[in-house]
Amino acid sequence: MHAVFGSLRSQLCDDQARAGTQLVRRTQAHAETPEPNWWTAVIPRMNMDSSNIADRSNADTSLTGPGSYPLDLTGPSSHTLMRTLGAGSLVIAAPGSAGKSDLQVAPDQKINWAAFAPFATPAGSPWPRVIHYAGSDLGIFEWARQRPIEQLTWTPVLHTDTLVDASRSNIRTLAIQLDLPGANLQLLMPAQEIAANLHLSISGDIGRFSAQGQLPRSLSLAPETGSRRETSAFQLPDMGELHEVHELMLVNKPMGRPISLKCLSRFTQLQSLSLYGNFVDLEALAEQPQLQNLQLRYMPSLEGLPVLSCWPALDGFIAFNIEEAAGKRLRQQLKARTPQRPWTKHASVSQLRKESWWESEFGRPFSAWSKRLAKQANEAFDGALAALASSHSLADAEAAFSEFARRFNALKGIETTERDDLGEAIWQLSSSEHAVRIGVTEELAQQWFDAVRDY
Repeated sequence: MHAVFGSLRSQLCDDQARAGTQLVRRTQAHAETPEPNWWTAVIPRMNMDSSNIADRSNADTSLTGPGSYPLDLTGPSSHTLMRTLGAGSLVIAAPGSAGKSDLQVAPDQKINWAAFAPFATPAGSPWPRVIHYAGSDLGIFEWARQRPIEQLTWTPVLHTDTLVDASRSNIRTLAIQLDLPGANLQLLMPAQEIAANLHLSISGDIGRFSAQGQLPRSLSLAPETGSRRETSAFQLPDMGELHEVHELMLVNKPMGRPISLKCLSRFTQLQSLSLYGNFVDLEALAEQPQLQNLQLRYMPSLEGLPVLSCWPALDGFIAFNIEEAAGKRLRQQLKARTPQRPWTKHASVSQLRKESWWESEFGRPFSAWSKRLAKQANEAFDGALAALASSHSLADAEAAFSEFARRFNALKGIETTERDDLGEAIWQLSSSEHAVRIGVTEELAQQWFDAVRDY
């Protein structure tokens, strides 16, 4: 759901957030990590142009301005960093990966993280403040013992089960994106004084993740739930010690395969719960009478939601972009509760949506694509729907699906996730009333599509 978790938590907790499914799908598809060796005895050589640094004789001078800086990142002067004005984040990605990156490093290559020591923000704090890294170098957690990281988004590239010791790492927000497939990841959590302020986010194949040690201040889980074609709800995997967290956010696509909330029975200490996207078994919320804060966002169905009086300790409540009928009932409950016990925190119900809005905004599988690709994909989808509407035979339908495939052959940037989305699009087209009318099946449509595509 490229979005990027790039502080997904803070974006979703903004009552006026207009985030979409791209936050869950690929929230920061280009961020990852590597480790040092030869450079431990080497002072990074910056060999900068005089325009980059005022006093080259002062070894302690911080580099705060934009410019071109040679870096001893994986070897002597191995990389050049182009720093732009106002940019507080850094993206390190593998060569050839989609999306923009500031530095390209092979996933298995070790990184001299100390090469960033001379850099600072204009205010004097360490730069970069936000790091996106995709790779296997665990040295960044060692580096974070000496130098705090405001936000790290890490896409591990793991070939074997891995233990990450973050027990002394000073990281404020840690977002881990577990792409499919891969090995298991176990995290030793930071010490209490750090964990007490840590926001931990896990996305993707979250069943491969486990944690030991102190609990984070908050936990966000955004599992990859699979195709919406699945008839059963997604069941959250066992999260072990993390079931004891006090603040939880569950994130799903608004029109994706729903997540069952029966999993909440394992979270016995919840005080704050935020739900984003498509869920079922909302009756399970009644088993959390101790909740003090509840937030519901981008939820196309609130079937089974208990009445607000079910949570006697509730001090804050937000419902934003939710189904219309349930939203009206919630407004009445909100109003009725206020005279009895005024809300001490923010309470609102806004942006009530009709059923047609959900399909138009999130029904198609291209919402997480780049704006350029999404525009062309939607045009191709519209063209296929129009062609199917005027079809009178299977031969006409085959021509419609073949033309749909041909239009994507000319597009650059079709990676694994886009191919998965196109599979979803084929299913939607084959399920349309015009395709069903002339006998098109999903298998037949996929066969026609595969015969033409060249990616």
